[in-house]
Amino acid sequence: MLSKKDLINYFIEGIKSKDKMKIGVEHEKFILNKKTLKPLSYEENGGINDIFEALINIGWKPVIEGEKKTIIALKKNLEFITLEPGGQLELSGALLDNIHQTCEETSNHLFELKSLSEKFNFILLGMGVEPTLSINDFPWMPKERYSIMKKYMPKVGTLGHHMMQRSATSQVNFDYSSENDMIKKFRVLLNFESVGTAIFANSPFDNGKPSKYKSLRSHFWHHTDKDRTGVLPFVFSNDFNFEAYVNYALNIPMYFIKRNNVYIDMTKLTFNEYLNNGYYDNNQKCEATITDWVDHITTLFPQVRLKQFLEVRSMDACTWSLICAPAAFWTGILYDEKSLEEADMLSKDWTDQDRKMLNLLVPEEGLNLRFRNTNLLEIAKKLLLISKKGLERRNILSSDKKYNEVIYLNKIQSNLNEGKSPADELLDKYNGIWNKSLKPIYSELIF
Repeated sequence: MLSKKDLINYFIEGIKSKDKMKIGVEHEKFILNKKTLKPLSYEENGGINDIFEALINIGWKPVIEGEKKTIIALKKNLEFITLEPGGQLELSGALLDNIHQTCEETSNHLFELKSLSEKFNFILLGMGVEPTLSINDFPWMPKERYSIMKKYMPKVGTLGHHMMQRSATSQVNFDYSSENDMIKKFRVLLNFESVGTAIFANSPFDNGKPSKYKSLRSHFWHHTDKDRTGVLPFVFSNDFNFEAYVNYALNIPMYFIKRNNVYIDMTKLTFNEYLNNGYYDNNQKCEATITDWVDHITTLFPQVRLKQFLEVRSMDACTWSLICAPAAFWTGILYDEKSLEEADMLSKDWTDQDRKMLNLLVPEEGLNLRFRNTNLLEIAKKLLLISKKGLERRNILSSDKKYNEVIYLNKIQSNLNEGKSPADELLDKYNGIWNKSLKPIYSELIF
């Protein structure tokens, strides 16, 4: 019978030696009909299912769900292509050694999709929120877990469906070498998640016109589900450890468990209630398993999430010029001991109120937000310098030995020198050379 100790041990088993630290990237993008600029549905001719079949023909293996044997994802080696609720495609990459490898992996994935784009008449758009479409323009993908989430979201927030269908993100995963290392990295990431939001803000438009947000995607998250989102103040408590995170996760309502390839709605129970009492489905008792636990912790959505690694989740999806930058930015901070210490010291006296304020206001004000007698732009510049020095000390060279990982920070450096995020650049173009039209986005921001 599963015990709380088993749940704690799951995270302990994620500990890696310092010389085995890996980097994993996840990147979502919108897949739109080239002519209509509407999202592809799953079943239509030339839609998501047909694209999946074409990818299977060139070496990907299908991940099947349900009695209809629906293809809901693809796998090749240690990479996955997964399907988000509104038809966004996500690369869930392998755990790799350096940014050169993660960038090559992402580029290969995008080139592979682009090779199919003429046949299936689609474009790939890299933005945090699709800029011109309303929620009614988006289909729902036929994944069983999404039917449960779709039903539950309106009970706990007003914008959960918008988050699910209209948004796209870039995430990066990092290992920890001990419980203390996890704690330090977790705190640094949570302190600066808002800086990541500001630097990579790339969703300033809503239904065809400017919104008041630089990251509309982040605004959606504020109104999705307060039980499972946010910046987790308990991580900064003196007694924070693996067990404390387990206690947090135990008391969050569940979404589902899976039995015999069928999803069972569990939204009326917390995992703690399920762990202690089990659950009866059609007179058959279900008892908690470690797979149920793993599924459950993937349905928690704080700005930084603990699995058997740490996942930073605060960034909008971006296009080519910044596609490799999130992984490089955070790697330079987390995977160099001196940089990690400097970042920790930079935010050492920040309070829960500071973090709450930053998380709440950055989606609207971005790099211009005033904070502690300065602004977020100046903090972002300091953090970028810390990251740059960390990557320089790593000094991991490209395969041709011509450059190290610092090269992937160049666009961030250029943006911060001008005091702008991608959203600021887009707004400048909208109010300038685009003459208040968003049509150029569908040629300039596609992969």
